[in-house]
Amino acid sequence: MHMLNQLQTARRLRLFTMLLLIGASSAAGADKPPNIVLLIGDDVGFSDLGAYGSEISTPHLDALAARGVRFTNFHATASCSPTRAILQTGVDHHRNGLGNMAVVAPPEHVGQPGYEGVLNDRVVTLARLLRDAGYHTYHVGKWHLGYEGRKLPFYRGFEHTITLADTGADNWEQRTYAPLYDKAHWFANGHEHQLPDDFYSSRYFIDKTIEFIEADRGTGQPFFAQVGFQAVHIPLQAPAEFIEKYADTYTAGWEALREARRQGAIGLGIVPEGAGMVRMPTTEDWNRLGAEEQRYMVRRMAVYAGMLDAMDHHIGRLIDYLKRVGEYDNTLFVFLSDNGPEPTDPHDNLIARLWIQYHYETDLESLGAKGAYAYLGPSWASAAAAPGSFYKFWAGEGGLRVPLIVSWPGRVAENVVHHRFAYLKDIMPTLLEFAGVVHPGTEFEGRAVEPLTGRSLAPVLSGNAAETHPVDEPVGYELAGNAALYKGAYKLVRNLPPLGDNQWHLYDILQDPGETRDLKNDQPERFAEMLEDFRAYERDNNVLPMPDGYEYMKQLQRNIIQRTVWPRLVAAAPWAGAGLLLVLVLVVWRRRRGKVTS
Repeated sequence: MHMLNQLQTARRLRLFTMLLLIGASSAAGADKPPNIVLLIGDDVGFSDLGAYGSEISTPHLDALAARGVRFTNFHATASCSPTRAILQTGVDHHRNGLGNMAVVAPPEHVGQPGYEGVLNDRVVTLARLLRDAGYHTYHVGKWHLGYEGRKLPFYRGFEHTITLADTGADNWEQRTYAPLYDKAHWFANGHEHQLPDDFYSSRYFIDKTIEFIEADRGTGQPFFAQVGFQAVHIPLQAPAEFIEKYADTYTAGWEALREARRQGAIGLGIVPEGAGMVRMPTTEDWNRLGAEEQRYMVRRMAVYAGMLDAMDHHIGRLIDYLKRVGEYDNTLFVFLSDNGPEPTDPHDNLIARLWIQYHYETDLESLGAKGAYAYLGPSWASAAAAPGSFYKFWAGEGGLRVPLIVSWPGRVAENVVHHRFAYLKDIMPTLLEFAGVVHPGTEFEGRAVEPLTGRSLAPVLSGNAAETHPVDEPVGYELAGNAALYKGAYKLVRNLPPLGDNQWHLYDILQDPGETRDLKNDQPERFAEMLEDFRAYERDNNVLPMPDGYEYMKQLQRNIIQRTVWPRLVAAAPWAGAGLLLVLVLVVWRRRRGKVTS
């Protein structure tokens, strides 16, 4: 209790000091620290926004882009929780606890240092540093960095929170979206939370964000609000008025859309003229589908577009509110996606398919509505990632290159398209610099913490620098065996089977963002140098090797069976578990017997 009182006293002193400084700065005509709004789209593809060449209506994000900087060579990780962990820490995910996501982690990784599957205690969060510097801090929406043992955002630096702790959830009501969970884990300020009856995710998140800001507006302190949207994560769901806008938009199919997106991005100067594209092997031939199947696919993409449109609409409500209360001009906005578009077809997994059939409607007329389940699938995901190759989970540009918009009226360069490399670890030092807050380095409150390893984007954003990272600086990445290393305009990349060949390739992603021309044989010295850089990254960040034959979807199925299905069977009826075990034994015996006799 004595220690708690000391901490509370220290926080009050820091807050008092900051308020004095703010007052002194105002008297001297200096600037007030900015409010910060961090908007995180979930599985939003590189070309999904109007400002990046899309046909989807996103006028409010486009307006932020027009009053700020659009990054065209910005990279996140290829999956949600590692990205969110880096955003909050500025530290490589192998050091902050998310070396791999728990749902796809092989047994060899579980519990290893850096692979805890939750945000560990060897880091200090962005929210904590801003709160200690006098900011009000709010978290609304998806967290996915742990919820047991004080892992929720309420215990990691956020004052007021509405938190979805899971990978995703239903957008219309309080229920889970997959057989990974018994229920959807929602929390408010550290306690279990009941969603309202009229819940829709994007609307509710902005409602709560405005509510939190309004409640503290009289204090005169700046705020930091992180909004983790569920759009456009599975399941795709949106109000009918947003979906119907796109009812006839996608009748030409995914390959036509992918090409239209490429042309749109070229026209806006997002990618260079003549940027090529590869055709992913998972892309179906649109013309071989029957008329009814095409109608169904068109509707799925319309729901996706409507869900993104709805997210933008509610972002517009937040912007309008900030203008109305006089806070817009002193608010720094950051929008990004956590990774590329989601290619997963749940029907490829027997357990998921049966679960969906039991819990949701899937007929065409119901798609997008409450109680219905839709998803994007690999063919539409290729279009959403255009002109990049691959998509979420994979280390191709379609999985890692995402939109990033940074806007602060009058303080950030306006309507600039920035093409040089930037990485997720750069966000935290950028926000700290704009807020005037110094990272503690390697020690915080008497404990060792990981230092920042990214670089501030502030010089680029203010127009005082051409690039953030020196052209000779290597920046490594690995997740579930898919890996990359960036150095200047070049990228070394490896993707595992079944979509990759487990070989290293070299691309000039400044001129060839679609990764169509492998330079490995043309530039062997650069290739060898970057491969050695990646080996150093592995050593420096304790990257664990993947087991032979690892495939993330197969591992996900095993983990669902071992961690979810099997325990439920045993708990519900021990005899059912024994019966299932007997069936499995018989199947294995018959297969082995067949091999012996053949």
